[in-house]
Amino acid sequence: MNPKLIASSLHTLIETGQPSFLWGPPGVGKSQVVTQVAKELSYQLIDLRAVLLDPVDLRGLPTVTEGAATWCAPSFLPTEGMGVLFLDELNAAPPLVQAACYQLVLDRKVGEYELPDGWVVIAAGNRESDKAVTHRMPSALANRFVHLDFEVSVADWLDWADDNGIAEEVQAFIKFRPNLLHDFESTRHEKAFPSPRSWEFVSGLIKACPAPEVEYELFKGTVGEGAAAEFAGFCKVYRKLPDPEFVLKSPEKVNIPEDPATTYALCESVASIASADNADSLMTFASRLPAEFGVLLVRNAVKRDRSIVESGGFSSWATANSDILF
Repeated sequence: MNPKLIASSLHTLIETGQPSFLWGPPGVGKSQVVTQVAKELSYQLIDLRAVLLDPVDLRGLPTVTEGAATWCAPSFLPTEGMGVLFLDELNAAPPLVQAACYQLVLDRKVGEYELPDGWVVIAAGNRESDKAVTHRMPSALANRFVHLDFEVSVADWLDWADDNGIAEEVQAFIKFRPNLLHDFESTRHEKAFPSPRSWEFVSGLIKACPAPEVEYELFKGTVGEGAAAEFAGFCKVYRKLPDPEFVLKSPEKVNIPEDPATTYALCESVASIASADNADSLMTFASRLPAEFGVLLVRNAVKRDRSIVESGGFSSWATANSDILF
């Protein structure tokens, strides 16, 4: 399931109070989707890394009152309100820790502690086939969850990236090389590989303006050698492009690149500042591009600002390119 379907499913499962488990490879954004859904519902979110817990941590510590032992629940477990108790990396936890979660997941209690009615349990973990640190989940625990398989979606990630300020170079590159959004093979034993999480790290590196002589090494240490080499090459082209503001001020005068990769990068750059105010200039420039790149530019511009379709320039361009569009 792509992230949008996962989010929709979680809305239903939270409403019904049904525990759920998200399965997916490392770095695809499982925890981000849970955080997003909790925010949309105005729920509190408690993120527990099960792999860091000991079996006794969930039960708490005993205290003696009037000759009887009473278990004091840990402070990290909720006592009121509404929220999501997120057990991340649950299947990476030792079997005894997983066993301690049995009662919490099914009966909503551990020892004398009881999970408030407004709270729901969601867990997540990597698949055994990903060669991450995992322990086989006991069937008794697995049977307590609704299991959802998380799949990477380039379209969903780009929507998220645009809303969260991911660097333009990264967004443009992923549109150009969508297969490199997530390229993980457990048999390759790589320290770094491309994933939605690692591309977010790359965006942060770019915004930090590293020295040119170390930039590639930083990219390589984040997304791996192959992806870093392609991305560094793409950035060199992207950064030498004309200022998109200049392109839209003089759409008839800008030279059209001969190299397809450069033309692609220019379309992404110009589309990133598209608006109703510059729609006519944008359409003038689009009409000078090879047909497939003109469509790419207009499609991305309209995605950014839907009001562009109401401009006279768009109507003229669409009429002139009706054989391609329809």
